[in-house]
Amino acid sequence: MSPVVVLVGPPGSGKSTIAAVLAERLGVNHRDTDADVEAGAGQPIPDIFVDHGEPHFRALERAAIVASLAQDGEVLSLGGGAILDPDTRADLAGHNVVFLDVSLGEAVKRVGLGVARPLLLGNVRTQLRNLMEARRPLYAEVAKLTVQTDNRTPDEIAAEILEHLG
Repeated sequence: MSPVVVLVGPPGSGKSTIAAVLAERLGVNHRDTDADVEAGAGQPIPDIFVDHGEPHFRALERAAIVASLAQDGEVLSLGGGAILDPDTRADLAGHNVVFLDVSLGEAVKRVGLGVARPLLLGNVRTQLRNLMEARRPLYAEVAKLTVQTDNRTPDEIAAEILEHLG
């Protein structure tokens, strides 16, 4: 049992948007582990960070990923930091993982400067650059395909992924 495709990438790369397009084209469900964490915890991710801390959030995220990787035939999008966990990276081996890459400038435009993302508090551009630089090798490590999302429509990106999936 396995998802059809798993999308990874930094905030603003388009994971949720592209996953929805792919799921519609494939006629399957889209699962977003961030949404699963929020539903299970009964509160938004920023509140989980504030009330319980990042380690608690990462434990909830890990559980959501394990559960979602056991589902068959879905398009799965992971939270931007999910690949920080070595067990998650190991679990992704053998799956069709696509790294949605995005430039810093484009990511800042998409994420915005006033969003409620706990790891982007303060100078959003600097925080996002630091996250992207630290995580890029991990995204590349787990991915079978890297797709650049700058200046492309969700339909164009989905078409490239579907072509790769065969």
